[in-house]
Amino acid sequence: MAAPVNPTAELLRQRDLLLLERDSEREEFRRMNERAGIERLVARGNAWLPITLGRSYYNSLNQLVIEVSRDSDPDDDHNFEPGRAVMFFRLTGLDDVDYFDVPATVNRAEANRLIVTVPDGEAVGRLRQADRIGIQIALDETSYRLMIAALERAARADKGRLADLRAICYGGARAEWLRFDPMRFPWLNPTQETAVNQVLRAKDVAVVHGPPGTGKTTTLVEAIYETLRRESQVLVCAQSNMAVDWISERLVERGVDVLRVGNPSRVGDRMLGHTYERRFEDHPDYDQLWALRKALREVRAGRANTEAAHQKIDRLRSRITELELRIHAELMSHARVVACTLTGSANRVLEGMKFPTLFIDEAAQALEAACWIAIAKAGRVILAGDHCQLPPTVKSIQALQGGLGHTLMERLTQTQPEAVTLLGVQYRSNEQIMRFSSEWFYGGHVQSAPEVRHRGILDLDTPITWIDTDLDDSAEQATRNFGRVNQAEAALTLDTLATYLERIGRTRISEEHIDIGLISPYRAQVQYLRSLLRKNNALKPYRQAITVNTIDGFQGQERDIIVISLVRANELGQIGFLRDLRRMNVAITRARMKLIILGNVATLTRHPFYKRLYQYTQSLNDA
Repeated sequence: MAAPVNPTAELLRQRDLLLLERDSEREEFRRMNERAGIERLVARGNAWLPITLGRSYYNSLNQLVIEVSRDSDPDDDHNFEPGRAVMFFRLTGLDDVDYFDVPATVNRAEANRLIVTVPDGEAVGRLRQADRIGIQIALDETSYRLMIAALERAARADKGRLADLRAICYGGARAEWLRFDPMRFPWLNPTQETAVNQVLRAKDVAVVHGPPGTGKTTTLVEAIYETLRRESQVLVCAQSNMAVDWISERLVERGVDVLRVGNPSRVGDRMLGHTYERRFEDHPDYDQLWALRKALREVRAGRANTEAAHQKIDRLRSRITELELRIHAELMSHARVVACTLTGSANRVLEGMKFPTLFIDEAAQALEAACWIAIAKAGRVILAGDHCQLPPTVKSIQALQGGLGHTLMERLTQTQPEAVTLLGVQYRSNEQIMRFSSEWFYGGHVQSAPEVRHRGILDLDTPITWIDTDLDDSAEQATRNFGRVNQAEAALTLDTLATYLERIGRTRISEEHIDIGLISPYRAQVQYLRSLLRKNNALKPYRQAITVNTIDGFQGQERDIIVISLVRANELGQIGFLRDLRRMNVAITRARMKLIILGNVATLTRHPFYKRLYQYTQSLNDA
């Protein structure tokens, strides 16, 4: 168990690291806004230039939106996503970029089309009058403000539940537990059952550690469902909107009333009907509220400066406020689960609310500062995730070296190890695929369920194959966007996949719906693989079954066949961010039945992890 640290000093140290991260992002944004930076932004998928403005209209949430499209290859990656703040700009000369003062947000993002919310018709008119216009992702510092405030609030707390949880998280106090005989859940495996009981017993904190394919979501949903037998309402959070939607959908399937709080443009289609805004509009009193708001606008538009007009405005305001509060209270009282992102827990509709229990899903991908935003509203905290998979995104090297990427989940595994339950049975991969990850990352404690232990596609096939790519023929190259490409390895990757799929046969792939993932750690290699795939005739019949993406893009997914292109091939043995072994853990655990790795052995095996992985694959093939 880790020694306790001074909580106040540590929280303020994290605040300083967070300020470094914010300043780093500001500086990068400043550099990118220079003329030379626009081309780089476009290449990286953070900007579109040129763009075409389509129709503008009011959507179902009464927001004015405008369609934005680009002429580009539909497989070109971009980083626009719902909820992201964006900026319109125009090129006014060889070196000049002029930004429009038009606050805008992405409402919907497709391959070559965006639906963007804008403030008013005047803004649309100014955009339509301009030429050489583009759009880029804007710097939004809202999350930084919320996280910094949360750290300072936690640091100042001298009594109350927030101070108690702070002391427990930093090791200055021991977590406490209820005592009762374990409950039985026959539909769960023993480690999942233990985890649910641990959650129910926890007075302060509990951690559900879920390695790949071990049913973390199933376990967490069961824990929430059982908690709701004892508590009237809980708060469920995650770092990303996608993760919040995923756990929310599973809870809705169990019949739980979920109220989804957050920007509706960031909410998936299946959860839109559960958003606060939609529920508010569907309330029986909403028509009356709308009529009162309309009447208020009309009185104000009349500009009558009389005592009678002022009295009418005051009465209308009072009635509107009364109705808004009543609708809000009913929505909140009926919801069993309030679901939002960690930063979304600061939403004004949750102001002043407290929850007996806070559940944080995908906690290992969340900055600790973000967790403290939600913890301030909680009586106890349950975290679920896997700190051996993808970490939080930290761009500042100095902040990363200072420990900003160290998560609250990792901290609790060190300060309160008795609060951690490891889910030990995985239901995804062939035993030989999962065994290496189990031994390297989880102390050999993760085993395959009997029904997947020997799953495979071809008879007498080895589940894992490492193909050594020749250094002379497959040397990596750095692109102008600072990405890494290995063209020869990419070609060999597709040839290897085509050969393997031919062995399986087109009929089996179609009838059994066999799916394939092509993965690379480098976005530039992913883009190059996609371009080769479009031209590859041998793989044309299978194209609909193949997904090509980065490791980060495959987080939470799985495929029958996974092929990984590791790219790095150089005489110096430099492997860059392949040293982040948590990212590689994600890559090698996506496969259900077959894992094919392509990489230069001489370069990669200078690192002990890749040396052990290569030796492991060779031992399987030599057996």
